[in-house]
Amino acid sequence: MKIARTIGTVTLSKIHPTMTSAKLRCVEVVESIDSIHDEPLGGETVVAWDLCSSGIGDLVALAEGPESAQPFRPDIKPLDASIVALLDQIDLK
Repeated sequence: MKIARTIGTVTLSKIHPTMTSAKLRCVEVVESIDSIHDEPLGGETVVAWDLCSSGIGDLVALAEGPESAQPFRPDIKPLDASIVALLDQIDLK
């Protein structure tokens, strides 16, 4: 799981039939905790299925790979990434 920031919305003209109710967001992956408040973050940009109704600028937890489709089992979704949590606060000690 990675930390990312929502930076935009993706609109599709044609979609896979299993994704009819999808909300897709562009997220930018946080490469270093030291740069978490920088804009832009400068990390990798990923399109992710938004399970949490995130808004632009929200910090989110990003699941990638096969784990990103686990909430939909037994249905099969063609996903590489999904937003699985909104992050309110990050404390490091």
